[in-house]
Amino acid sequence: MLPWHQYLLGVIFVAAGFYHFKKPKLYERIMPSYLPMRSTLVLVSGAVEMVLGLMLLNPASQNIAAWGMIGLLVIFIPVHIFMLQNEKASLNLPKWVLILRLPLQFVLMYWVYQYL
Repeated sequence: MLPWHQYLLGVIFVAAGFYHFKKPKLYERIMPSYLPMRSTLVLVSGAVEMVLGLMLLNPASQNIAAWGMIGLLVIFIPVHIFMLQNEKASLNLPKWVLILRLPLQFVLMYWVYQYL
């Protein structure tokens, strides 16, 4: 049996990925404008998040899932920077929340690293 916090992280990733399909325009808005095919990238990243979240719940695939999650969290750092720099992409979140999201990426990476 996996630890409860591993289930929690898997469910968080599945839910976050699902939300890409539920609110794709929101995610397109926060993606840096220099990225091509943003609507496709939103859906692909959502699907990858969901698959990795489910893979984390399986001991046979949790190692691959953890590395994939760490990679995704690294890839998402430019999105958080873009949200800080672009008022439209900020989603009207307070500046302190946008700043806090950057170190949160590293906290999440550390959390994921526990399952390697």
